[in-house]
Amino acid sequence: MADPMRIRAQAAGDKTTVRVLMAHEMEGGQRKDAAGKIVPAWYIQEVTATHNGKTVLTAEWGPAVSKNPFLQFVVKGAKAGDKIAVNWKDNKGDTRSDEATVS
Repeated sequence: MADPMRIRAQAAGDKTTVRVLMAHEMEGGQRKDAAGKIVPAWYIQEVTATHNGKTVLTAEWGPAVSKNPFLQFVVKGAKAGDKIAVNWKDNKGDTRSDEATVS
């Protein structure tokens, strides 16, 4: 399993800004290694975020997303103490799920 995501969710009025840093190598399948062989593609394909169990964001990514991607989005109606969960699945079937509390 991959390293934990760093999730920060900060409320300001009726909006909460969520910032997520995901640890993932994100290989595009275009680069060659020292021996000249193509490094196989390995990247996050699906990202989902939930607020107290309700889906608030879904995204489909491809090989063009950078290594250790950063994602930021705003959730309306979230308040301090609420839970924000972020899940991802990559093209090799690996998954990661982490949760943060809104502050």
